[in-house]
Amino acid sequence: MSKEITARSEDYSKWYNDLVLKGGLADYSAVRGCMVIKPYGFALWEAMRDILDRKFKETGHQNAYFPLFIPKSFLSKEADHVEGFAKECAVVTHYRLKNDPNGGGVVVDPEAKLEEELIVRPTSETIIWNTYKDWIQSYRDLPLLINQWANVVRWEMRTRLFLRTAEFLWQEGHTAHATADEAVAETRQMLNVYADFAENYMAVPVVRGVKSPSERFAGAVDTYCIEALMQDGKALQAGTSHFLGQNFAKAFDVQFSNKENKLDYVWATSWGVSTRLIGGLIMVHSDDQGLVLPPKIAPVQVVIVPIYKGADQKAGLDEKVMEIVKALRAAGISVKYDDNDNNRPGWKFAEYEMKGVPVRIAIGARDLENQMVEVARRDTKEKMSLPLEGLPASILSLLDQIQQNLFDKAKNYRDSHITRVDTWEEFEKVLDEKGGFVYAHWDGTAETEEKIKDLTKATIRCIPLDNPQEEGTCILTGKPSKERVLFARAY
Repeated sequence: MSKEITARSEDYSKWYNDLVLKGGLADYSAVRGCMVIKPYGFALWEAMRDILDRKFKETGHQNAYFPLFIPKSFLSKEADHVEGFAKECAVVTHYRLKNDPNGGGVVVDPEAKLEEELIVRPTSETIIWNTYKDWIQSYRDLPLLINQWANVVRWEMRTRLFLRTAEFLWQEGHTAHATADEAVAETRQMLNVYADFAENYMAVPVVRGVKSPSERFAGAVDTYCIEALMQDGKALQAGTSHFLGQNFAKAFDVQFSNKENKLDYVWATSWGVSTRLIGGLIMVHSDDQGLVLPPKIAPVQVVIVPIYKGADQKAGLDEKVMEIVKALRAAGISVKYDDNDNNRPGWKFAEYEMKGVPVRIAIGARDLENQMVEVARRDTKEKMSLPLEGLPASILSLLDQIQQNLFDKAKNYRDSHITRVDTWEEFEKVLDEKGGFVYAHWDGTAETEEKIKDLTKATIRCIPLDNPQEEGTCILTGKPSKERVLFARAY
């Protein structure tokens, strides 16, 4: 089955698409730029969503839901926001179809034109802040900590499954606070929630930082981000958390009476991650044999494949395996027993290797006699024999080892691909020959940032948090610089 996958070294982009399609995560849709998330892919998203949802609630947030449609006039109230999203907006102009009297099929009814056109939500700041105007009157109503799980539409011209599609799934947090300090603390807290999830559940090491002014979210005062590095040396923005200041509160006149009984505008944040995380997960861990999934978020952590000859032998195996399944599930392990007669064991081994199931257990009649099972781990391909006695504890330990190994391997790769450079020649050479993050001085101007992007396709991924201040000269202009920043080519 692995022969069906294009090698990473041959064509990284095709390798990625092969894994998404043949790993059963998603498929192309009849709607241009959109995808169908298949059950296995959606189970992976559910696992990620459920962990994040729990973390959000642990930090005091509540879920709500807001309309998919946004009046066009709302977007124009925040100038930077509308400018940032104008080219990606899908617009609803009519509300009814009719049969073409000339026999041309179904056409838009010209008499059903909307009084005000509606935008299919690219993000929800405007519709939410228009609602918050009625919810917030006093400091007693603050902080307001809301999250929603939703779909959004951004009309991308160049799409790639999970990484960039016209419609995708995400969560977006939108909070309101009485002071700027509280809002900034919220922004950084949620950045840390994302970083903790990426590193401790996805086994993806990330750099925490703040975006340059040119790379900020449209309408934000500051954008914080986590940046991850893929196996091809390109970066991926894995999550963002925005300090919005009072921009949206002023645009939608969201004021509150503070403790001194004076009116003030509230301070805002927004933050989000999306199904793009699945794309990043694939590109950080997987190999030429298929997906490699971290145990903490794998839809199936263990698969058991029986080896037998004849129905009688299988019946004996089934009885014992169901005891094993029950014991593993009691230990909190997600397990599947594949007793399907339609496929041979070798086919099943390749199938679950393709799907990235962390642990595979093979068990036959001889194994039962010896009270042992054959166990294979997906990350290293290592096989071992484990006793049936104490198997749940052994598997739990193995899953922890796999989780840690995936993180360590990804971190070693990431750390070995952060390169300090001091000249433009070094900068170009590292980008072209090594890839990864390039840690270099920049003069702080948008003009230089744009010129570097035009010349190399590399962007400033972030200015790392607690970045050391270091006098130097910009790699392109030679002008004074106070600190290095992380550049990379990115998805």
